[in-house]
Amino acid sequence: MNAQPARSPMTIGDVLGLLRTEFPDITISKIRFLETEGLVEPERTPAGYRKFGPADVERLRFVLTAQRDHYMPLRAIRQHLEARDRGEAVPPLGARSDGPPRGPRTLVAAGADAPDPAVRLTRRQLLDGAGIGEDLLGDLEEYGLVRRNGGHYDGEALAVARAAAALGEHGFEVRHLRAAKAAADRQAGLIEQMVAPQLRRRSPGAHEQAAETARDIAALSVRLHAALLSAGLRESLDP
Repeated sequence: MNAQPARSPMTIGDVLGLLRTEFPDITISKIRFLETEGLVEPERTPAGYRKFGPADVERLRFVLTAQRDHYMPLRAIRQHLEARDRGEAVPPLGARSDGPPRGPRTLVAAGADAPDPAVRLTRRQLLDGAGIGEDLLGDLEEYGLVRRNGGHYDGEALAVARAAAALGEHGFEVRHLRAAKAAADRQAGLIEQMVAPQLRRRSPGAHEQAAETARDIAALSVRLHAALLSAGLRESLDP
């Protein structure tokens, strides 16, 4: 018997039904959020209703898998999709990049791309984008890990919420993350001290140069922290 052709066009509700079995946390709001981020671009009827095709559904499935299974940030997912759209050869999800092999107990920072602070999210978009509930977001705000910025949440808040949700699957509660917040605040203060002389300069572009230096130091600090944490765990866990 011939398989029935896929329905096309599909409504956003149809797409939700197709994806919910594989991604139980998917919501209409999250699909709309991914559309606002440019990760899927369904056609529109003259009345403004979305029309999804099979390619749109497959694109959404790729995005959701990259987030759930590989903790890829949206920026990295977007770059991957854009390269694929240009016809470039891109490695499959989870493929190792060139470089030293990863041992079974080597820590690798998932989603190493820096979050985009220019992103502006509503509360609903943050909840859907991170796949968390109101209770967890409330706790993150109470402990100061997530803050609103001018009435909206930024990409850093989204990154924190996603990491907190992933850690929660390993038994971490928000109160356990206060030490990480305190350590990050201390590190930020130290970086500010290091770039303070650049900020005091009156030359053109001094502030931009200081910001770039601060970002470089922050990236190096993250690498150092990951290496030290990996070494500490290896000493504790290796026989």
